Amino acid sequence: MTHRTIYDGAEWQRWTRLSLNTPPSAARGGLGIGRAAPMSWLSKTKGLDVAELSILELGRVRQGFTRADALNDARRVAQHAEQYGYKRFWVAEHHNMAAVTTAATSLVVSHIAAGTKTIRVGAGGIMLPNHAPYIIAEQFGTLEALYPGRIDLGLGRAPGTDQMTLRALRRDVNSADRFPQDVLELQAWLGPVEDGQKIEAVPGSNSNVPLWILGSSLFGAQVAAAYGMPYGFASHFAPQALDDALATYRANFQPSTQLEKPYALIGVNIIAAETTEEAKYLATSQQMSFANLVRGERKLTQPPIDDIDTYWTPEEKLRAQHMLNFSIIGDRDEIKRGVDALLERTNADELMIVSDMYDVDKRLRSFEIIADVVKN
Repeated sequence: MTHRTIYDGAEWQRWTRLSLNTPPSAARGGLGIGRAAPMSWLSKTKGLDVAELSILELGRVRQGFTRADALNDARRVAQHAEQYGYKRFWVAEHHNMAAVTTAATSLVVSHIAAGTKTIRVGAGGIMLPNHAPYIIAEQFGTLEALYPGRIDLGLGRAPGTDQMTLRALRRDVNSADRFPQDVLELQAWLGPVEDGQKIEAVPGSNSNVPLWILGSSLFGAQVAAAYGMPYGFASHFAPQALDDALATYRANFQPSTQLEKPYALIGVNIIAAETTEEAKYLATSQQMSFANLVRGERKLTQPPIDDIDTYWTPEEKLRAQHMLNFSIIGDRDEIKRGVDALLERTNADELMIVSDMYDVDKRLRSFEIIADVVKN
């Protein structure tokens, strides 16, 4: 039985126990798989001249602008990112969020890819429990056929929305428990057609679209390590388990046909400007968005304000800053120091940057400064 075989439930439970040496109950909870790695795994820095740079996009709708504007702004950012030397441009699946336009993720990926030429474009990620793996294979197989060699498929197991919207998605409440099995099934649909196979993803089969495992806990790190896939950690909004997740991934990595050695990508918020004062001012738009998230308010991206402390309460500030802990805000020198320290701490192979602000031109300038600082 090859690694591309589509497992049924009994075979999956047996494979999990044999390969990961843990009972199914622990696998469902993301507990007890593999071994923890010593922090020495993280002691060697990549250096500013080695780490790749990429961008995570949510297609945010700004006050005073339309949803179409948001999608076209995203495409414009990708075009400039391509010129600046960014490696990939990903969009994320979120539902029922007033300011986020990337819910139909594969369509947005196509919109971005059609407007660019060389940059890799993909999902960061598809929330696989929301979908049948076969459908995702068809969608991303189609994208690979249209934009060969440029498509990535990052996979997460979170819902990407609230509990009420889950019901509208017709999502099975137990579907997240099948995430590891669904990843293997998706990989099989994207792989070569085997003898006797009765069902084929068209397009999709033989496309071998690269799969990534994304997450913000140890569970995703364990799955990525077991399957020999690249791993992305969502430290741009949930940084608490970053060090342990990277250590676990690297310690337990099993080489595969896709990847010979671990490859780790981490999310980070970076707001760069000509001066630190300007960067802090621009960053207030993102800070207000997170304050709104804490409040449970559905608002569009707001213009920056002079004093963020007039907007949030001390409790809201604490909770928002907890999520935004991995943020680097400042001028060129501060961005360099912050990125250098982050790479020294994590030894990340790639940074997935969120530079969330209201003014698109200022956002483009931020990405330009970041690329110039890191690449040069």
